[in-house]
Amino acid sequence: MTAPDPSSAARRVIPLYVAEAKVYPRSVSGRFANWRWLMVGLTQLFFYGMPWLQWNGRQALLFDLEAGRFYVMGLLLYPQDFIYLAALLVLSALALFFFTAVAGRLWCGYSCPQTVYTEMFLWIERHTEGDRQARMRLDRAPWSLEKLLRKGGKHGGWLVLSLLTGFSFVGYFIPVRELAVQVLSLQVQAWPLFWVLFYAGATYGNAGFLREQMCKYICPYARFQSALIDGDSLIISYDAQRGEPRGARSRKQAQDVLAGGAADCVDCTLCVQVCPTGIDIRNGLQNECIGCAACIDVCDQVMDKVGSPRGLIRYATGNGMAGGWTKQQMLARVLRPRVLLYGAGLLALSLAFVFSLQQREDLLIDVIKDRQLMARQVGEGEIENVYRLQLINRTERPLRLRLQASGLAGLHLLSVGDQELQVAASSIGALPVQLRLPPGAGQESGAHTVKIQALDLDAPGRVFTAKAVFFVPRT
Repeated sequence: MTAPDPSSAARRVIPLYVAEAKVYPRSVSGRFANWRWLMVGLTQLFFYGMPWLQWNGRQALLFDLEAGRFYVMGLLLYPQDFIYLAALLVLSALALFFFTAVAGRLWCGYSCPQTVYTEMFLWIERHTEGDRQARMRLDRAPWSLEKLLRKGGKHGGWLVLSLLTGFSFVGYFIPVRELAVQVLSLQVQAWPLFWVLFYAGATYGNAGFLREQMCKYICPYARFQSALIDGDSLIISYDAQRGEPRGARSRKQAQDVLAGGAADCVDCTLCVQVCPTGIDIRNGLQNECIGCAACIDVCDQVMDKVGSPRGLIRYATGNGMAGGWTKQQMLARVLRPRVLLYGAGLLALSLAFVFSLQQREDLLIDVIKDRQLMARQVGEGEIENVYRLQLINRTERPLRLRLQASGLAGLHLLSVGDQELQVAASSIGALPVQLRLPPGAGQESGAHTVKIQALDLDAPGRVFTAKAVFFVPRT
């Protein structure tokens, strides 16, 4: 017996990673596929069309970062309104929790941009390279003129859609009509051009190449969804009691099997072929499942062909599948404490969000105290405090205001232009003001809370109020 050659052992290469096999999703039709394409149409109609919608002579939805103004229909927001963005993020998180607890990854399967754009890119791919088997043969075939034309047509379509997507996305931050004129005249500025190409490249790479890798490895939602669902969540499930042991059979054999109560799965693997992430749903729920229900559509078609009832793969709950519950029994468990808690929180926060927007003042007054000079005596012993007022007009009309002060007996306000103050539409104005207290007012030394009020001259009775601190020094 000879000893092993140490040099040969040193030359052995042990791969730490296995290359992912390319997924070739097969086209499928059915009720859930129709729902997916409906969501594709609605989301893209909004995304591509919304920048072109006009509202009172300007873009209806525009996030003007350079000017620091965000227009949402008739609503004008400033960076100071960041609290509303935070509330929207919390609302989105609660909605995600709610729908996941009810029916799993509905967002991923029907509305996620990754899913939507992958569907659009696959549509282009199928119309240039063919369906699953044709694409697989084309990839295995040597390069030829036909292969070059088909691949070139596919990537050309992808690039056009990606550039349109990048252009539309940037159109939410730069007025889209101005951007279109710049593009058509080939005079696009450097930064807008960079961001158009950047987002076009992101769309091209994510929907054209990464595809299921985004859902399986990059998106964190696949990892924490298991904490959001339980045994009463509606998920895409394979009925193993009805489907096993699986095996191929003819239609006549299927009728005999059905009469005998044996397995229905014919092991056609079509449920695997249509899956955009390439998983086998018959192995149970997996992190990679995005809930698109393509496997349900194709399995129902197979059941129709072999004469078995539909629903071998269907939306069901884990507890219902294990206990053999009816659809009504499973739906009755959907409204459980977790779902009710999420729903109540979502409803309460939504109502609070809408109420807050309705109660939002048209004018925001920010009072900044002069910290270099807390207080001083002027004239015949009057006590003066100096402030800087920042006036933010949250409307798209000019405001005519008159300032006044209250809170201490004898307190009055001096400002530049003491009679009438105008704040232009959608603008931020600033001016210095002085609050004075006459001598002998009898106020104790220290800090006192006072109010600075702005009376709207165009709407009598409407007053905008801000609090300030008036400092009385020791005598």
